[in-house]
Amino acid sequence: MVAFVPAEAPGDERGAFLNFVEVQRAALRRSLLGLTEEQAASRPSVSELSLSGLAKHVAEVELNWLRLAQQRENERQRTEETWAEGHRLVGDETVPGVLAFWEGVAKETEEFVRTVPSLDDTFPLPPAPWFPAGTRVSVRWMLLHLVQEMGRHAGHADIIRESLDGKGSFDLIALENEG
Repeated sequence: MVAFVPAEAPGDERGAFLNFVEVQRAALRRSLLGLTEEQAASRPSVSELSLSGLAKHVAEVELNWLRLAQQRENERQRTEETWAEGHRLVGDETVPGVLAFWEGVAKETEEFVRTVPSLDDTFPLPPAPWFPAGTRVSVRWMLLHLVQEMGRHAGHADIIRESLDGKGSFDLIALENEG
């Protein structure tokens, strides 16, 4: 896992964006190190957020943005009825399974970003109250949004993990380096 943003090759804007996205992914994944399924699913505050639920949510959000950019149907699209299931593990889902799913999404995102003709290429956003009709965004905007989204949730994950066992991000980096 990545604990810091590696230096970019000069002029490699795509690589720089992908590195920043990966650092945020890694921070969130790292919050799950050494936890049982029960600990990862626990909610130590009044919030409904859990570490396993955050990992699932962020993986599905990344997939959703990727599918929008690809202008393909999202095979895991949430409805109003299934929205809450996107924030917790259900059925036979496990942390390793969610992380494996997310790893596949991450690889697909990287492949897409590296092969799209231009980061200036745009795609339409679906009708929603928070998107004015006809809104289009660029692949560059999507990558910045993923950094923002993952960073917000990595911060949530830090707080949840510290509430569970007192381990902060530096403790988890050290734990990760031991393993």
